[in-house]
This record gives sequence, C-alpha cells and structure tokens, in this order.
Amino acid sequence: MSQTVVAPSGMERSIHEMLKDAPSLNESENAVHTGTPPPHNPNNHSSGPSRPATMNLPAGSPTSQNATVTTPNTPLSNGDAQTMRSAQSKIESIRNWSISTYKCTKQLMYEKLGKTSRTVDSELEAQIELLRDTQRKYCNVLRLSRALASHFHHVVQTQHALGEAFSELAQKSPELQEEFLYNSETQRNLTKNGETLLGALNFFVSSVNTLCNKTIEDTLLTVRQYETARIEYDAYRTDLEALAQAAKTDASSASRVEEAQASYEQHKQNFEKLRSDVSIKLKFLDENRIKVMHKQLLLFHNAVSAYFSGNHTALEATLKQFNIKVKSPNSSLPSWLEQ
Repeated sequence: MSQTVVAPSGMERSIHEMLKDAPSLNESENAVHTGTPPPHNPNNHSSGPSRPATMNLPAGSPTSQNATVTTPNTPLSNGDAQTMRSAQSKIESIRNWSISTYKCTKQLMYEKLGKTSRTVDSELEAQIELLRDTQRKYCNVLRLSRALASHFHHVVQTQHALGEAFSELAQKSPELQEEFLYNSETQRNLTKNGETLLGALNFFVSSVNTLCNKTIEDTLLTVRQYETARIEYDAYRTDLEALAQAAKTDASSASRVEEAQASYEQHKQNFEKLRSDVSIKLKFLDENRIKVMHKQLLLFHNAVSAYFSGNHTALEATLKQFNIKVKSPNSSLPSWLEQ
C-alpha cells in the first residue's frame, strides 16, 4: 500500500529556515546585533520576519567596553557638594530644634505636675505681671477713647448739617428769620469748638495707641523671649543634673555630661542676658510711660474742660500748646492704622 506524503506548508518552511539561519549557541558573547538586514537570498522564499545581522567584536575593543560598562553620574561629580552640605545643615538644624523642643515641652509638663523645679526671680516677675496689667488697663482706656472720638465726630458732623439747615430756612422763612439765624450761629460755634476738641481727642488716642501697641508691646516681646530662655535654661539644667547623677554609676556617661555642660552654659548665658535686657527695658518703659501719660492726661483734661465751659480761647490755646492741627468735621476719622 502506498503512503501519502504531505508536503510541509509555507509556514513550516519559514520556521525551519529561520532556525537554520539562527546563530549557534556558542557564538561570542560580544556579538552586537545591528539593524542591517541580511543580504537577499534568491532561494529564500520565506515570508517570515528578517532578523538583524550579527558582528563579533574583540573582548578588548572600545565598542565592547562602552556597550558593557556604564558609569552613573553622582551628585559630587555634578558639582552638587554645596547642595548636599546645605541639606545636611538643614537636617542638623531640624534635629537640634526637635531635641530642644522636646526638652522644653518635658520641662513645662514636669513643672505643671510639680516633678521638677523652676528658676524664679520674684521681683522681676512681679514687675512683668504689673506691666501686663497696665497694658490691659491702658488698652481699655484706648478702646473707650476711640469710641468717644468716633461718637463725637458724628456729633460734630450733625451739628454742622443742622447749622446749614437753619441757615437755609432763615432765608426762606422771613417770619422766623431771626430765630433760625441765631440757632444757625450757635450750631456753627459748637461745630468750630467741636472740631478743636476732636483734634485733641484724636491726638490723645494716637499717643495712647503708640504707648500700648508699640512701646509696651516691644518690651513684652523681650519678656516673651526671656520666658522662653528661662524654660530652655531650666530644661538643660535639669538634663545636666540627671546626667551627672547617672555618671556616678555609669562611666560611659562622662562624654554626654561634658556635652550637656556645654549646652547648659550656652543657655545660661542667653538667659542671664535676656534677664538683664528685660530689667533695663522695664525701667526705661516706666519712665517713658509716666512722661507720656502726664502730657496726654493734661491735654485731655484741659481740652474737655474748655469745650464744655464754652471757653473757645482756652480750647485753642490747649491745641497750640501741644502743636495739634484741627481737621474739618467733613473729613473722615483717621483709622487706628494711621494713628
């Protein structure tokens, strides 16, 4: 019986020819595959994809070295040493800040719980508390003075408008002309005196505002710095005492004691410097406060007394004494920022 032989299809021939043309397994590992297609073979009727040609390179050739060895760029080779130092400095600053914050927070908690001692300067702290109480009371005077100046500003505006209305009616009402005229004149005089008093009130408000929100606040800023330095000083003092106690039983803590001693001395100097600054500022502030308020209270008293007694001459003399310029009632009241 004859057997039928089935001829391989075109796809099978293509696979066989591709395997036939493939490089051997023991081909050099330095072979470089290029994108150049193999030369055209007339006998090859395969429709499969072409493969790249290969080229064997010596092991020591420059192309081979470049193909196998790559050198990554490091930050130092790119000139980023300064950036790295800056980053390290920031990290160190954050680390020191974190340690200091932890120590200060711990100190505050232990003080509130009564588990540690704190440095107390009774005389200085009494002066600081008195200053804060003085600022609160002066701020209340400032608030009330602003309210008075604002209300009186509207009173003067109303008096000015009323005087103008009386004057207009005097022209249109012959039967009541005389009555309207002397009421108009009265309101104009009150407006003029009110402008003078309003100038004195605004000057008083401006001076008290400067004293409360600039002069006293500047001293209180130094006080807050001093209080922060006190907490840091006590925190590092407590840390040094604990390490010194531990060093008696553990010799390895000697180096840590020296480091803690250096930090303690640094914070002690800062604390004593700020304590001296606060004492000096409190002294000069008290002298300046008495001088400023003596002048402003005299102005306030003389201006208010002269206005309500109807003494226009004394009222003007008071403003000249303090070099105060009078604004018209139609001008807007100066804000606290301008003051």
